[in-house]
Amino acid sequence: MDQRKRKRMISNRESARRSRMRKQKHLDELVAQVAQLKKENHQIITSINITTQHYLNLESDNSILRAKASELSHRLESLNEIISLMNSNYGVFGDSSIYNEPPADSFLTPSNMFYLNQPISASADMFQY
Repeated sequence: MDQRKRKRMISNRESARRSRMRKQKHLDELVAQVAQLKKENHQIITSINITTQHYLNLESDNSILRAKASELSHRLESLNEIISLMNSNYGVFGDSSIYNEPPADSFLTPSNMFYLNQPISASADMFQY
């Protein structure tokens, strides 16, 4: 009977030792997993920060380009209004005397005024890189 008890005690000790080894192995795996997840988390945060900075830079560039496009659009409107006035039957002050005078420069002769009949056109797509 004493031999059985002793054999059982040895078996229990061995079982407890195996159990502790399994727990330690599991704990080591969890510690390694935590380290790996912390590393991935750091990489993701770095990537997010870089992407956010890139986004802010692009937003700033976009804002500048929109302001330039708006300014150019207003300039285009003004130039088209000037062209429209120059092409109308009346001069700037409502009389047609400006067209009855001979041009001082051949640049302003009617045969060379083809460019005045062409509207200046632009779109926001022209300013994209």
